[in-house]
Amino acid sequence: MSESITREQSALTGEQYALSAGHYQAVVTESGASLRELSHRGRPLVLTHGADEPAPAALGHLLVPWPNRIDRGRYEYGGEAHRLDVSEPDRDCAIHGLVRWASWTAAEHGPDRVRLTHRLLGTAGYPFRLDLEAEYTLDAGAGLRVRMTARNAGTRTAPYGHGAHPYLTVGEPIDGCTVTLGADRYLPVDDRMIPSGPSLDVTGTPYDLRTGPVFGDRRIDNAFTGLNRDGRGRTWVTLTGGRTVRLWADEAHPWMEIYTADNAARPRTGLGVEPMTCPPNAFASGEGVVDLEPGAVFSGTWGIQAS
Repeated sequence: MSESITREQSALTGEQYALSAGHYQAVVTESGASLRELSHRGRPLVLTHGADEPAPAALGHLLVPWPNRIDRGRYEYGGEAHRLDVSEPDRDCAIHGLVRWASWTAAEHGPDRVRLTHRLLGTAGYPFRLDLEAEYTLDAGAGLRVRMTARNAGTRTAPYGHGAHPYLTVGEPIDGCTVTLGADRYLPVDDRMIPSGPSLDVTGTPYDLRTGPVFGDRRIDNAFTGLNRDGRGRTWVTLTGGRTVRLWADEAHPWMEIYTADNAARPRTGLGVEPMTCPPNAFASGEGVVDLEPGAVFSGTWGIQAS
């Protein structure tokens, strides 16, 4: 067995599922069903990391069964109090769900498509059982399409939300790029990144990205809502420098987090663009939480393309 094959089989992120279609190429990992690479004509569309490196700053992670943070990991649901493990101790929060480091199994894998599954069993902080699926498809014209699905395989109605955490890149710092997001409102947060009040109008603030301004020195780690949509029900985020990359999300995602990654290992080299079904701290506030009844299914779709 060659040394390169040995390394790949023993990579910290597990099996590497390569996809290609036309000028698009992608790699999805067994670890978290994460998007590790996406490129077009050999140029990256998302920030990437090595197969033998745990994804830093949640690069490419899927966020299930909640995106973003839960204040002190505590919430009430169905008349019961629950306490999740605090996975972000510096801010005393539970962050980004329960499956982003879990092993996912490939149910199907072809040249341009992979479908991975994971069974999320109950824990003390989340005593619910979900069957999860993530399907990645590449199209030569339309780029990447990702469908995330959850089925309640348990006997109790479960609180549910999901999100994804790619970082868009055009190969240059985001400060000199233009960013367009048709969002009318943003969610203010406190110093622990927990919502500090209701969503606010973006007009006249640095959070107004509707006309595609040069991004400059904006520092943003906020969720946006009031999303404008096209005739197919999609909302779009566009990052343009010397080239352009676009992310879209369907109507299952009424929230979009924008993160400038100022505190990450590679600050401002990419833009975190996170489609979400609910806002930060949703399990505690109840806002946007899906009440997934036994046997019920919820799904949402998003994608990335070069243009």
